[in-house]
Amino acid sequence: MSLLKRIGGSTGAIGNDAAQPGNRPAGPPRSDAKTSAQEENQNDLKIRVQTRLLNELDPKMDLSNVAKVRQQVEEIFNSILDSESIVLTRTERARMFEAIAADIIGFGPLEQLLNDNEISEIMVNGPKKIYVEKRGKVTKSTVTFSDDQHVLRVIDRIVAPLGRRIDESSPMVDARLPDGSRVNAVIRPIALCGPTLSIRKFKKDGVSIEDLIRFGSLTREMAEFLAACVKAHLNVVVSGGTGSGKTTMLNALSGFIPDGERIITVENAAELQLRQDHVIPLESRPQNVEGKGEISIRDLVINCLRMRPDRIVVGECRGGEALEMLQAMNTGHDGSMTTLHANTPRDAIARIETMCLMSGMDLPVRAIREQIAAAVNVIVQLSRLKDGSRRTVYITEVQGMEGDVVVLSDIFVFEQQGIDEKGKIIGQLKPTGLRPRFVDRFEENNIYLPPNIFGFSGIDRF
Repeated sequence: MSLLKRIGGSTGAIGNDAAQPGNRPAGPPRSDAKTSAQEENQNDLKIRVQTRLLNELDPKMDLSNVAKVRQQVEEIFNSILDSESIVLTRTERARMFEAIAADIIGFGPLEQLLNDNEISEIMVNGPKKIYVEKRGKVTKSTVTFSDDQHVLRVIDRIVAPLGRRIDESSPMVDARLPDGSRVNAVIRPIALCGPTLSIRKFKKDGVSIEDLIRFGSLTREMAEFLAACVKAHLNVVVSGGTGSGKTTMLNALSGFIPDGERIITVENAAELQLRQDHVIPLESRPQNVEGKGEISIRDLVINCLRMRPDRIVVGECRGGEALEMLQAMNTGHDGSMTTLHANTPRDAIARIETMCLMSGMDLPVRAIREQIAAAVNVIVQLSRLKDGSRRTVYITEVQGMEGDVVVLSDIFVFEQQGIDEKGKIIGQLKPTGLRPRFVDRFEENNIYLPPNIFGFSGIDRF
């Protein structure tokens, strides 16, 4: 007996069509209708089996032991199919079990997308519209959720282990997956199209500076220069728009921090992957149901100063914590790093200035600019180009103040040379020929760079 006849549903209509050939629609529509009905019936069967399985599982089961839970789920799943005499092919049986197991102990339909190493971003716009980014291109996925409640269950499974919540009174949340991937969720009434998820995936083994060179994000000369900046304890700000690769760059630059230094990281959702041994990661905390207990990024940055850090790495400056970050950079915590959203190095300076004003401190603008000029040494500007590629477009030195203006000097600038037949942007980040003022800091740390890195020839080394 076929699966369609055994589970009923719309099989009667299909049977009536088969009995009356004259009423049968031509070719493709008939096949499409049959396939759609079969998928719908299999989905109904999956929901029925899954509901019974959930009722039979121990609600107090420890879900942290995935292998053990999976084994128990499989045993109950097989017993349900056998007890109800449900006939499935081996492929159908395996597919249904994987889907049910993903819903119970994983992240449901997202599991297969999370396991695809080519996907860098997953965007869920309600239960039926899921988009993915591969190699810089966004396409619609064939994967779907059954309804809003299905999406909400997966969101809850993501945020609950982190002690966070999402409901009508708090319809937005930042979180992370166990592998460090960044998650943002928004639900009704804020998200009109239904529960919305944005997942920024990260490679499990991280992205090194060599990977960025291979991807074309920067040149080897630039990599040598940035490595020298980190080793010489210069303060670095990584600036860029959304999705431009700021956190990836920050991770790569952190690889140049020498072992033995005490590094404290501060993040909204922990995703930095520093490989040094002496790293203390701190993560902010939202307020609880009673509106209390919030620990902000600013609170953590202030607390960092009491933890004897050699370097402070803030995942992203978004508000008043920028002032504390500048003060830390100016009070002996050289070599600190952070990221922020801005489109150019000049915009980055203005953004830091604005964030400092958000701190609530009544400081004159000139005093803030002097803090910026004294604290920040290098701005690494990233951009996501029209072809989807992520490139370093400026490496800029902050030289100091002239009057009321913070003086910037571009050391490297990206020059676009054209577009190839595949639509890819052709260009190269080239040195401007200007020698940064902080080269003396390199020599103090016994770091010497060849002069061609800065765009001029000669036998002298700087």
